[in-house]
Amino acid sequence: MRISRLMATMGCLFVLAAAWSAAAAPPQVIWNSPSADSRGSMPIGNGDIGANVWVDPGGDLLFYLSKTDAWDESCRLIKLGRIRVHVEPAIDMKNVKFTQTLDPVEGVIHNEIVTTDGHKLITRFWIDANAPIVHVDIDSDPVIGLRATAEVMRPARRELVGGAAGSAYGLHGAGGPKVFEEADTVVKERGDFVSVYHRNERSIWADNMQLQALGDEAAKMIDPLMHRTFGYAMRGDGLARADDTALASTSPRSHWSLQIAALTDQTDSDDAYIAKLRGSLKTASQQDEAAAWAAHTKWWRAFWNRSWIEPAGDADAERVSQAYALQRWVNACGGRGAMPIKFNGSIFTMDTNGYGADFRLWGGPYWWQNTRLMYWPMLAAGDDDLMQPLFKMYHDALPLREAATRKYYDHDGAFYPETMYFWGTYTDANYGRNRTRKPDGLTDNGYIRRYWQGGIEQVMMMLDYYDYTGDAAFRDQTLLPMAIAITTFFDQHWPRNEQSRIVFEPAQALETYWTAKNPMPEVAGLHAVLPRLMALPVGDDQRATWAAMLKALPPVPTIQRGGKPALAPGASWSNGHNIENPELYAVFPYRLYTRMQGGDKLETALNTWPARRFKATGCWRQDAIQAALLGLSDEAARLALSNAKATARGHRFMAFWGNSFDWTPDEDHGGVTMEALQLMAIQTDGKRIFVLPAWPRKWDVDFKLHAPMQTTVQVRYEGGKIVELKVEPAERVKDVVLPEELSAPGE
Repeated sequence: MRISRLMATMGCLFVLAAAWSAAAAPPQVIWNSPSADSRGSMPIGNGDIGANVWVDPGGDLLFYLSKTDAWDESCRLIKLGRIRVHVEPAIDMKNVKFTQTLDPVEGVIHNEIVTTDGHKLITRFWIDANAPIVHVDIDSDPVIGLRATAEVMRPARRELVGGAAGSAYGLHGAGGPKVFEEADTVVKERGDFVSVYHRNERSIWADNMQLQALGDEAAKMIDPLMHRTFGYAMRGDGLARADDTALASTSPRSHWSLQIAALTDQTDSDDAYIAKLRGSLKTASQQDEAAAWAAHTKWWRAFWNRSWIEPAGDADAERVSQAYALQRWVNACGGRGAMPIKFNGSIFTMDTNGYGADFRLWGGPYWWQNTRLMYWPMLAAGDDDLMQPLFKMYHDALPLREAATRKYYDHDGAFYPETMYFWGTYTDANYGRNRTRKPDGLTDNGYIRRYWQGGIEQVMMMLDYYDYTGDAAFRDQTLLPMAIAITTFFDQHWPRNEQSRIVFEPAQALETYWTAKNPMPEVAGLHAVLPRLMALPVGDDQRATWAAMLKALPPVPTIQRGGKPALAPGASWSNGHNIENPELYAVFPYRLYTRMQGGDKLETALNTWPARRFKATGCWRQDAIQAALLGLSDEAARLALSNAKATARGHRFMAFWGNSFDWTPDEDHGGVTMEALQLMAIQTDGKRIFVLPAWPRKWDVDFKLHAPMQTTVQVRYEGGKIVELKVEPAERVKDVVLPEELSAPGE
């Protein structure tokens, strides 16, 4: 169905101009009672600085402050601190009307307390989208006094023992040293501000590098943890220093404005850090707050206008819609900082299951299997800025990964561990502290010993990013260096057989099958990326190298199931441990066997789906995504809904996912939900744009999503029909494929 037929069918409902362009508003979250503790907090952030905000039963405003690069001496991502704001006289909370509202459209949390005798207290909490400043604006009738207290989270050095040691994952365990958390520093001086910071006077980095036979490389680098200092300073007009940790009002007022500056830096001294932090706070005190607020809300409104997806039609659809929007909010609040989003809590960890807010299961390393899932949905959402920290971290680690490859395997290229610190090495325990009779590079941890396919998936994501954005600088400075190094590793690491084919053995299929030959993720991944790399503007020699490698790849592994072809985890596989389905990597993330291809490939994938060994959703399990790519609309909707209902037990905010393999809030869980919904609404293959390829007829939907070639597609679908469609640029409408043109998925 091309443009002429489409227009004849839809008439005036087909929109090419700007007549229909209103953004769907994300939902507000409204609570009508205070919260007992931080599990009842709301998340807010500016992409780098975050806060968990709640009002306790006594009427005090509390919040944890966090930052994306607050790495301590053990490479734990910890809080900047906790702050309490108390008004005088205290409010009797027994008979009040209370409202706490998160408004994502403006990037703000509003609190309102109205007493029976007419006392009204209104708080506006926001973190400037364009500056490292937290604002707490309070209006009261009648006038009130105010006290803001820094509740120091780490007042003294302590050893992390028992379960708490899990927050320093990779350092504890047999053969490991004792792990200590060092104390914070409270600035002790007179003045009109209060400041608390944490400074690393020791670091695990050098020993970690030496253990992994990379001491020579360490000599060329700067320790990224040593003297890293992070903290905050707070001030406010009419507030004076009451003691080292508190500001207090000098006289009652009807309006208060508390400002908090946050900073991470590696400085030569404490004094140098304090001077920088004080300078940031001074700049905040001199800004035009009204102008800053206007620019802040402008940023958030533009963010929500980039894209949206709003299922409707019943309570289940609205629950999924809410889950999508709130997860995107959480991503934006913690996704524009110096470091990528942590899968195990982002910057919104809180007091959970008996552990403090600094704790997160699996600690400080990044796990590719998990981290990727927050980032795949950012392509269709148009959130290019949120993807930059991920690309930067892996690209920055490339020289070290190339050095490790030469050291361990004596050939060129680069491989990336599945779990790694942000600078690019294994944790000590995963690598293994006792290296007796072990070759350099061989890890003690069998789950990740040869889990290297993540590098291929990085290239796949980068190729998609380039297709979506057309960013030539990114292509030349990030994508191509990464792609050349990673494909070179896979080209040179394994031998060829007598037919000149690469034989991926020894190998493993993800974390699940520790013994595999020609595992599906590696084989499918290289079949997916090599033809696309060859289409880039590269030299003839590089293109010829990729062409020869493509020719040398083994075929995508398949088996017969009930006399029909199906995808396989590898040419052979055994020694199972985890609960992934490697065979379905040919569906996602590598998109070789999907409804878009149709025909025999779709049939093969559909034969595989019901026979997959592990059938479940939640956390990093990607069944919902794969169901959408196979056109299994009802199954995809069921799984997405299951995810959307999985709010962590005992936690109040609906997008604090938990009770799975990770930690609360479980960010990869939310990422799976987002990616599945997007693929139910739109899929792309080359220039083709498939609209509603896996959307259940029982749900309506209004969406605006991005596609390759700097394209946006906006659809309103009601009662089983597309009633409005807008494609920009307009000439891309010729590439749209509507649902009736797709072959039935056989559901």
